[in-house]
Amino acid sequence: MDALTSSLDLHGASHKLSLMFDPIDALKEYIRFPSVSTDPAYADGMKGARDYATTLLQELGFKVEVVETALHPILLAERFGDPAWPHIAIYGHYDVQPADPFELWTSEPFEPEVREGRIYGRGTADNKGPTIVHMSALARVLAKHPDLPLNITYVIEGEEEIGSPSMPTFFDNFAARLSKADFILVSDTGSPNTEQIVVTTALRGLVDLEIKVRGPKSDLHSGIHGGAVYNPLQALMEICAGLHNPDGRVNVPGFYDDVLPVLDWERAELARYPETVESYQAMLDVPAFYPANGLTPLEAVRFGPTLEFNGIGGGYQGEGSKTVIASEAFAKVTCRLVANQDPQKIQDQVVAAIEALCPEGVTLNVRRGPVAEAYLAVPPERPNTPKDQTESLARAFKSADRAIEQCFGNAPIYLREGGSIPVIADFNKRAGLDALMIGLFTPIDNLHAPDEGFDLQLMENAIAAFEQIFCDIAGVS
Repeated sequence: MDALTSSLDLHGASHKLSLMFDPIDALKEYIRFPSVSTDPAYADGMKGARDYATTLLQELGFKVEVVETALHPILLAERFGDPAWPHIAIYGHYDVQPADPFELWTSEPFEPEVREGRIYGRGTADNKGPTIVHMSALARVLAKHPDLPLNITYVIEGEEEIGSPSMPTFFDNFAARLSKADFILVSDTGSPNTEQIVVTTALRGLVDLEIKVRGPKSDLHSGIHGGAVYNPLQALMEICAGLHNPDGRVNVPGFYDDVLPVLDWERAELARYPETVESYQAMLDVPAFYPANGLTPLEAVRFGPTLEFNGIGGGYQGEGSKTVIASEAFAKVTCRLVANQDPQKIQDQVVAAIEALCPEGVTLNVRRGPVAEAYLAVPPERPNTPKDQTESLARAFKSADRAIEQCFGNAPIYLREGGSIPVIADFNKRAGLDALMIGLFTPIDNLHAPDEGFDLQLMENAIAAFEQIFCDIAGVS
């Protein structure tokens, strides 16, 4: 893999910062680059965002490598001094979601606007705002301690919003270098509000499948052929219905065999979360919940595995009726997995269950999509804290605990997240790095939606917290 390399490096020498940027101005400039990774029309915006992030890192004293990929390059930046210093890695991404539909934005998505204590624009919360938080905190620390005894590696990719397809090759080439870090810092997770920060302890894994059921060679007249031909739509519905029991449990042999029990301390942390079942139901506007395995709705989205239907189709979809027997039908399926579940094993089990449920009279094809492992990083001094947890990770958790409580006024909640960030598990599996995940976006930030925003007071509090974390890890005051 080729790399274009900039020439700045500390190598333990004193470095005087040339840039003490205002975080709001820096974020505004970053947002102005429309770095939409999924659309080739935004290639200039992708390059602009990448170049801007490179400039910020260089002025903070980093040696920056622009690692070329098949799609969008990855920034690998290093600030190294004495190898005996603590060493942290920091992950982020410079790409953003498309801004469509543009007409639903109050202001232009790529021309940031500050209104009532918030900054609006695509990428403000996901993930340009958190990236600027980390850099601003580091700039303030380095202004006081130009010879800060802390080695830092940045990885900022440009394909997170499209599934990080270039990261496996990146790990093939750079895992050995990354593995020299003590842990990786991530702020691509959420918190419930601007005062209560969540330190995310787990991310769910993912299994992707598509079921396709085929019957006759073409759509048939339902009057002439109905009753003789097994309708693919009926067959698909029978398969899908058979994948759950009436109580909501996934009806796949072995699906729950490796699921670890939820511990009391985790339930106690969830009880501190400022949301009730009633407020959750009101927010979603659903008539009732349907949790399985004896979990509450709030527990189910964080502690339990799932099998969900994400799309289903076949037959006539237009206005009115068309009396046909569809020639084929399909369903898109994903499973969210919890720690200790093997995604490849689960995929095999689900495929076997689908095959067993398929009736005679139709042809079944199951497309296997990508899988991703769940990730779990337990804080220190818990009943399930790994016995081999590194001292550096334990120290990082404790540093975050103190800094967040001091800067936000509330102790953090340590809680599993229901979503998936597959690259975090890859950092662990490929480079041996556990993650400290501090959530900096909130539900009102509208990630992936119009009017994405980022709270400026949260931003300032977070900068102060990360200042403390960096100083604590480096052993300076």
